[in-house]
Amino acid sequence: MRLPSTAGRTRFPRPRLVVSTVACTAALALTAACGSGATASGGGDSGTIHVLVYGDAGNTVEKQIVETFNKTSSVKAVLDTIPGADYQTKLQTVITTAQAPDVFFNWGGGSIAPFVKAGLLMPLDDLIAKDPALKSSFLPAVFDTAVIGGKSYGIPMRGTQPVLLFDNKQVLADNGLTPPGSWDQLLDEVRTLKAKGLTPIALGGADQWPTLMWFEYVFDRVAGPGLFQKAVGGDPSAWSSPEAGKALTLLKQLIDAGAFGSTYDSVKFTDGGSPALLAKGKAAFELMGSWEYATQQSSNPDFAKDKLGWSAFPSVVAGQGDPNDLVGNTNNFYSVRSTTKHPEAVAQFLKLMYSDQFVKAQLAIGNLPTTTNTPQFLGTSASPAYSTYQYDLVKQAPSFQLSWDQAYPPAAITPIHQAVQRFFDGQLDADGFVKAMQALPTP
Repeated sequence: MRLPSTAGRTRFPRPRLVVSTVACTAALALTAACGSGATASGGGDSGTIHVLVYGDAGNTVEKQIVETFNKTSSVKAVLDTIPGADYQTKLQTVITTAQAPDVFFNWGGGSIAPFVKAGLLMPLDDLIAKDPALKSSFLPAVFDTAVIGGKSYGIPMRGTQPVLLFDNKQVLADNGLTPPGSWDQLLDEVRTLKAKGLTPIALGGADQWPTLMWFEYVFDRVAGPGLFQKAVGGDPSAWSSPEAGKALTLLKQLIDAGAFGSTYDSVKFTDGGSPALLAKGKAAFELMGSWEYATQQSSNPDFAKDKLGWSAFPSVVAGQGDPNDLVGNTNNFYSVRSTTKHPEAVAQFLKLMYSDQFVKAQLAIGNLPTTTNTPQFLGTSASPAYSTYQYDLVKQAPSFQLSWDQAYPPAAITPIHQAVQRFFDGQLDADGFVKAMQALPTP
């Protein structure tokens, strides 16, 4: 689940600074037109560090931070971007070349584990020892996502994106329903809504990753975070455990109850299909990352203002998972290439990730930073009530499980998505799903 959460939000005025589009560098062998004409060089140019980011609307804040850094630093930062759809693939290409960036955007966990194993990243523990705020300024549940083998390889940037159960408050009220606190209540409400001719839960199944969210939460609520940690840690027996079997049974129960209708494989989140079902009252719920709010605010502002509700994922009776556990995108991170020639300048750049300026700028475009000073500025966000709700959830979460397709290495993304979709479609039974997950490559 790698969808960024900034689409459709208000942009800041673009400051003047050096920005290049890595999509035009020879190292990436692309044909896209160049931006400013600059290229990433891994700090090879005297007096510069290159910062590579996922190209989207969130770059407005990153440009501001680079401009702030360059006002006082003798070593200048250059911001390079790769369009979001191409980012992961092209990062894999450039990271081992002489054009590798000094600092780059990632999702932590499995997205950087292969780089750590190959010795491409700099452990940040020495930088943290000199500036403890590089760690203490962030919520532990988020910071630890980029800790691999006991060493820190990432500093949080942008914002956290927990998955929440969104609802159409009007549809619930019209049918005498409330956000479900338990799995049994969810099933009862699914049956009620289906009897009324509604699709109980909107699902962008054609994108595949929205379906994965249901597996992530149900497995956590049944087994707690330990099962997935065991599996991604290299023990495939976790997938054939009794707890995994129970989770798959619950998911099959929900599918068979008609919770998602019969056309979900032709519906997408990415083209606005599933959010529209919720906003137009054709569905009552949608399980989605926190960017759902911004999506609705952009496409259906009146609905977002008055009728969009949100709640935590339901608990499971006798489940081992804490009802306060979260799953989703814990955050994005900046990691540092081990070959950087300017580690001191990089350290100064990373300090800006917990600055007041950074927090306020992210909140203004709807992102929720996970710094300890964020509560001071929640009132300035796009929706103070929503931002406060999210922040409290993350702060109180005993576990914040990184999305499966981010915790595993990139080579596992397609097999995970296919296994999830085929199980939902009845093309794989529980044993087939287990075998597919056991065959995944681990970090």
